[in-house]
Amino acid sequence: MIELKVAGMTCQHCVRAVTQAIQGEDPQAAVQVDLVAGIVRAETRLPREKVAALVAEEGYQVAA
Repeated sequence: MIELKVAGMTCQHCVRAVTQAIQGEDPQAAVQVDLVAGIVRAETRLPREKVAALVAEEGYQVAA
């Protein structure tokens, strides 16, 4: 399970964008987005760095 602190997510469009970005690389990934807490959780075969890069490519800021 990968957990990332992500800034800039505010709505269901953000949830879809992040989910689709991760599942585009790993269709079997289970993605949960907590908008209030600003957390993305992904159960995926992808490495943490790749998940962070995919979220960042969507325009969101991933905390180190």
